[in-house]
Formats: sequence, structure tokens, C-alpha cells
Amino acid sequence: MKTFKEDFIKIYQSERGMLVLMIVNLLLSVGLFVFSILKLNPDVSVVRIGYGDIDGYRDGSWIDLLAFPMLAIIFGILHNFLAVRIFHKRGGGMAKFFLLLTTALILGAILVLTRILGEG
Repeated sequence: MKTFKEDFIKIYQSERGMLVLMIVNLLLSVGLFVFSILKLNPDVSVVRIGYGDIDGYRDGSWIDLLAFPMLAIIFGILHNFLAVRIFHKRGGGMAKFFLLLTTALILGAILVLTRILGEG
């Protein structure tokens, strides 16, 4: 835990770009979490839960859509911790790349969720 605190202080002092990416990552994941929780509709028995090129839209239960809030928590919290760990092991460039990929995954999850909800 001591190295995590030291690494975070080092990120704050020297890697402002990485700190900005961590904040953007956290804010986007909070947005995904709030959006996905607000769009859960437990009153409906069957909702659209996915899309495949061959079989089209798949129906399921609203409980299947709980994957999106879980992804938001994983992307927002766990990936920021992993980015600090990567910064410690590999440096700032690799950590920034990891955070950019995580941000792209969050934006992709938001896109998929909006498309699924638009068809439901």
C-alpha cells in the first residue's frame, strides 16, 4: 500500500496527462454506471440483451443487463488501480496506453447499451 501511495504522488507530480486520463476514465465509468442503473427496468419480463450478426437481437431478462454496471465498476476503479501498478512496473507510456484502451472500452459499452436500449 505504501508503494501505491508513493506511485500516485509521483503520478500527480510528474505525469499530469496520466492523471487526466485516470480522471476521465473514472468520470466515464460513473456515467456508464448511472446510465445503466437508470435504464434497468425490472417490471419488464423480456428485454433485448445483445446483438449478433447472424441471429440478430437476443432477448433475455433484465438481470442480464446488470453486466453493464459491473463493467462500469471494474473499468472505473480496478483499471485505475491497475494503471498505477503498470506505471510502477512499466512506466508512464504503457499506463497511458492502458488507460486509453480502457476509455475506448467504456465508450464502446455505452454505445452498445444505447443501441440495445433503442431496440427494446
